[in-house]
Amino acid sequence: MKQKIIMKLLTGMAGLGMVLGVATAYATPEQDKQDLIKFYASKFPNVKLEDYVYGALALDPDSKAQYDAIMEFPPFDSQVEAGRKMWETPFKNGKTYADCLPNGGKQIAGNYPMFDEAKGKVVTLEDVVNDCRVANGEAPFKISDPKTIGLLGSYMRTLSDGMIMNIKVQGPKAVAAYEDGKRTFFSRRGQLNFACASCHVQNAGNHLRSELISPVVGQAVHWPVFRGGDTLVTLQNRYTGCFKQVRAVPPAEDSAAMNNLEYFHSAMSNGLPMKASVFRK
Repeated sequence: MKQKIIMKLLTGMAGLGMVLGVATAYATPEQDKQDLIKFYASKFPNVKLEDYVYGALALDPDSKAQYDAIMEFPPFDSQVEAGRKMWETPFKNGKTYADCLPNGGKQIAGNYPMFDEAKGKVVTLEDVVNDCRVANGEAPFKISDPKTIGLLGSYMRTLSDGMIMNIKVQGPKAVAAYEDGKRTFFSRRGQLNFACASCHVQNAGNHLRSELISPVVGQAVHWPVFRGGDTLVTLQNRYTGCFKQVRAVPPAEDSAAMNNLEYFHSAMSNGLPMKASVFRK
């Protein structure tokens, strides 16, 4: 049974439109997510679905206990506070981010990335922040800068803590972007010939050196993270690091390839609650 699920993931989810080699059909994002959940339920029968928001910590009670202790007095509170000050500081025209973001920026992060029909592409929450800045006469942030948009995001995403991830893939162009992100996730690359799925599907729960590898379900709900205490890492920063670790040239952050990958990746956490700015080793 487990082998059949793996084969389904490696074929249908690779964008080939095949289900166990029997029928040709488009696998919806919900079907893709359910296939992953079934696979992990077989591999980790004692892990509850809601605990996947903790990543690899859900597989190691000792590490989870350490995480809980650290999160009582997070060592990165000052950075989140700096993000709050950026969020509340008015632009030169007197307006703020809350004035131009949906719902004042609250309970929206779980909707992103989303496919913007007017632009004909996937946009991330960081793109929306930069659009807000430009609309108010400010220069856009460099998308990968942890000291500006990273810090701002560390606070802004806390305004959506507890929101259920709700990535929508509707319409042919959105589906094409989702499928492109799925292909990126399952395509091998680099000198090591690894795909994202090589670690986070087939080898989830195994050790890579001293670290447990996390499952893909639940991964997208908790970014940005603070690694080792106070080093801020955004989700696309992490993608860049993974590409480099397998000795592949990473696409530029905020490129179509990266945004489509985040689109697919985030959809695999649909239905789980957001929890931003957390500690990771």
